[in-house]
Amino acid sequence: MTDELRGKLSHVGYVALVGRPNVGKSTLLNRILGQKISITTHKPQTTRHQIIGIKTGDDSQVVYVDTPGIHRHGGRAINRAMNRAAHSVFHDVEVVIMIVEGGKWGEEEEVILGYLRDVSKPVILAINKVDQIADKQKLLPILEAHASRYPFHALVPISARRGRYVDKLEAMVTELLPSAPALFPDDQITDRSERFLAAEIVREKLMRQLGQELPYALTVEIERFEEGPVVEISALIWVERAAHKAIVIGNQGARLKDIGTQARKDMEVMFGKQVFLQLWVKIREGWTDDERALRRFGYGEQG
Repeated sequence: MTDELRGKLSHVGYVALVGRPNVGKSTLLNRILGQKISITTHKPQTTRHQIIGIKTGDDSQVVYVDTPGIHRHGGRAINRAMNRAAHSVFHDVEVVIMIVEGGKWGEEEEVILGYLRDVSKPVILAINKVDQIADKQKLLPILEAHASRYPFHALVPISARRGRYVDKLEAMVTELLPSAPALFPDDQITDRSERFLAAEIVREKLMRQLGQELPYALTVEIERFEEGPVVEISALIWVERAAHKAIVIGNQGARLKDIGTQARKDMEVMFGKQVFLQLWVKIREGWTDDERALRRFGYGEQG
């Protein structure tokens, strides 16, 4: 019955994944779903939008909301938009999973706790990247320190990248969800469109190829998306300066060609079809601090 909503299930609801930038939220979501819907890089601010991932079991449907990393400083309009997208979900979900990296705790985590103190929902603390803690005897003091910061429902050490103890986290979350009718068809894994996913794939390849600063001054807009035996896609890469455009294109277009090849291969896996992808680079000065431009590029839209 994959094309219909099922009747009442034992456990149904929304679960927010929150944390500072680059703590592993998207990696965890992809691990839970068993496939990639949220892009990942080693750079902060990779996730800029709410992205929903839906996992349906025999008697459960858990809707995970991957949120942008929360920043201490609002900064430019794009940072403020990402902060709004992140903390707006707290009152709309049944469970919050706050993700931290090992024993690291800083100002961003304190900002998140400030939001959570107004939330009555259970909050589970997932301590990620525990595989990187060589001396496991150090883990108990880390757990004790985190437990003293907030009345968490539970603390769960995990490795999202390796999948360690993720099943334990999932089981704990599922048990907290109420009985309710299914929210989505059984075979639906996200509410985001293929256009959105295509733009995110291109942006991921850009972020992986470029330096520390430029990725935050670019975004991707799908100008054309036509489905057929071959999916034909034209994407605009928007940057803020002429110098940025030259960096993205590379020497005689080599970097842009490489980015396009990598993105096309991922799209073909995701869509299950051959993809014809064209990339263009355009300049829009100051778009990251322009509310109108941000709305055009989809920032502030909720998943």
